[in-house]
Formats: sequence, structure tokens, C-alpha cells
Amino acid sequence: MERLKTKLPGMSLDNPIMPASGTFGFGFDYVDYYDLNILGSIITKAVTGNQRFGNPTPRIAEVSSGMLNAIGLQNLGAQKSLNEFAKLNEIYHKKVIANVAGSSIQEYVDVIKQLNHVENIGAYEINISCPNVKEGGIAFGSRIDLAEEVTRACKNASTKPVYIKLSPNVTDIVAIAKAVEKAGADAISLINTVVGMKIDVKTRKPVLSNLVGGLSGPAIKPIAIRMVYQVYQAVKIPIIGMGGIQDAKDVLEFLLAGASAVCVGTANLIDPKRCHTIINDLEKTLDEYGFETIASCIGAAHEKRNHSM
Repeated sequence: MERLKTKLPGMSLDNPIMPASGTFGFGFDYVDYYDLNILGSIITKAVTGNQRFGNPTPRIAEVSSGMLNAIGLQNLGAQKSLNEFAKLNEIYHKKVIANVAGSSIQEYVDVIKQLNHVENIGAYEINISCPNVKEGGIAFGSRIDLAEEVTRACKNASTKPVYIKLSPNVTDIVAIAKAVEKAGADAISLINTVVGMKIDVKTRKPVLSNLVGGLSGPAIKPIAIRMVYQVYQAVKIPIIGMGGIQDAKDVLEFLLAGASAVCVGTANLIDPKRCHTIINDLEKTLDEYGFETIASCIGAAHEKRNHSM
């Protein structure tokens, strides 16, 4: 299906659909539902330097048109995750994107250096929504100087393209996007979850043990579309769009706003075959709205602009 193909720095995708980090693990729980090789790529669960057990429960709550999560980056750590990438390589025969997280710049660098030799990793997605312990818990992505610093450090450590995943919990998303582009980012992923809270009216207490969590699902799609649109106008590097995608029409909306590829997140938790369904519906959706290829959709809501890969 040539018409569904798209490109990201260092990667050629058969279609623009990828599961979002944190909603798909390493894909092993989904192999009974469909052949994972239909996916454009897989963005893996976050990898940190050491094993993390995450936040105490309850750490997930349903809300109107979405869900809150405060998982806390539970993962095996970089060294043990090497086995996960090896196992995934046996069932998924394309390059994957490894999500990297950390609480210090050195942790990001250390994780990247441990993963650089993994052949089935095609790029890194750097989660800069993480709290920087040396700056009193402020997120790396909430301040221009910190966003630039972590981006530059990751680029210097990496032998693969580096995509920076931006937090929407900022005053000016365009300023952050331009900063990471300046620091060498090869692409931008947006958006991460929006900070939210749910209170139990019976107990009169917040539902999540962490008090606040990340809001995902259809509720955040208009925010995500707006930010993709704005960032596309401001940078020259490709964008991976995400936030509330449920169907192929949602995918088209992100492409029109300026995304070159997209991630499906919360929808995977509702319907484990959702990515498969969306991919199968893509050609019909292109036909319905008069587009010949995925490439012709990208940024079509704007004046034409040349991408740099």
C-alpha cells in the first residue's frame, strides 16, 4: 500500500499508525489480536536507568471522555529492557522507537548509551515531561533552557535520530518546540498527557494516590490538534501527533494539522485491535476525503511548506 507510506528521520513507515508509549508495553499482550507487523512502528514503554515500580495504587481513573493515569514510569530499567527489545525483534520485523525517560540529564544519556547498540531501535523518543530532581521537580519540558539542555545531551549521546516528546503543560508550546529544534532534535512528538485530577465526592479525597495524573483520550484531542498546527508553522522538523485518536478520521485531522505520523494511545486500552482497525480504514478514509496519499495530507490545512528530514 504505497499510498499509506510516510517518513520520519531515519525511518520509513508502511503507514503512519503507531501505538503510543505506555499504552502498548512492548507489544507482547497484543500478539494474539493481530500481526503486529501491520503497524508503521511501535513506540515502546518508557525505559529509565534503573528499574522503577511506579506510583502506589490507585493510579488509573476513568473520567469523562478519557482517563487519568499516574503510573509513574514503571519499567524494568535499561539493562533488563535489552531482553524485551530482543524478544520483540523475534515477532516484529521493523524498526521500533524506544521511549527514554529520566530524572536527570545523566540518566537520559546513560539509557541512550546502553540502547545504542540495539539493532531494532530506529530512533529514540525522549520524554521531557519527567521531573528534574536537580531542579526541584520541575519538568524538563516546562522550561526552554532545560528542554534545550536535555535535547542537546541526548543528541550528543545518540547514534540514532532523536525525537523529543513535548509536554502540553506549558505556557508557550511553540517556544519549547523551537528550542528543541535549535538544540538538534530530529522530530517532535506531541502531545503528552495534560495534568488533571478527579475527586471522589463520597470520600472527599482525590481518587489517585498521586493526587494528580495525566489526562488522555478524546478529551485532549482539540488541544493536541491546536498544538500540532501551531508547531508545524514554527519548525521545519517532522511531527508525530497524538492525543485522543479513535479512528481514521482523527488520524486525517492530525495529518492535516501537520503531523507526518500519529500515535494511538488510550484507544488501545479500550479496544486492543484499534490500531489494526484504523490501518484497515485508512485507504477508505483517504478516498472519502479526496486524498491520494498520506503524504498529500500532511499540513494540508496550511500553506504548503517543505519538510527537512
